[in-house]
Amino acid sequence: MKNVRVWFKKDDQCRYISHLDLNRVMIRAIQKSRLPVWHTEGFNVHPYITFALPLSLGFRGERESMDMRILDDNLKLDVIKDELNKCLPNGLSVFDVTEPKMKPGAIASAKFKMRLSCDEYSVEELYTKLQEMLNSDEILVDKKTKKGIKKIDIKEYFKDAKHYDTENDVVIRVTLPAGSTTNINPTLLVKAFFEKYSVEPYYDITRVDVFDEKGRAFE
Repeated sequence: MKNVRVWFKKDDQCRYISHLDLNRVMIRAIQKSRLPVWHTEGFNVHPYITFALPLSLGFRGERESMDMRILDDNLKLDVIKDELNKCLPNGLSVFDVTEPKMKPGAIASAKFKMRLSCDEYSVEELYTKLQEMLNSDEILVDKKTKKGIKKIDIKEYFKDAKHYDTENDVVIRVTLPAGSTTNINPTLLVKAFFEKYSVEPYYDITRVDVFDEKGRAFE
């Protein structure tokens, strides 16, 4: 029996399925593929799978991962990829299968690409407003925590954000804390913009990759 890490993309309509539904879709795909995957024991027997870092509803994911155990040590990794892809819906696609090198607990940050637009401002005006907000001394916003609602300053998390305007929207690239300790959702910037200007931009967010505390890509 060997552990494998399945790397996949989540896009199109599948970005609107919850993490719980994603789990169900993957289990059904595994069962349909008839791959020799290790199953849990007990009353509700099912393929045992774990995800490194759940993706927020509505986000696209370019490098998501799922771990599982294969009973056949001689099964080629490319076969796992091909068989799963035959059973997955449009919007979910496996692009690689590897043996895990890092534990999910090592994840400390995630890189995001945000596309913002709104009806109230032109692209140039929206860019100017965002630049104004990002250059302010603080960016206060309410964040939901286990102890309730807490007002935090997200300025430090977005200070290195790269942003530019295109023909249709404003693009922001930023790396934020993620993992088991601190999590900063990029939608907090959208929330802060709304609280400051009473305008809520449309957003399209992609999680590009995740990293450990040393900035190394999760493997």
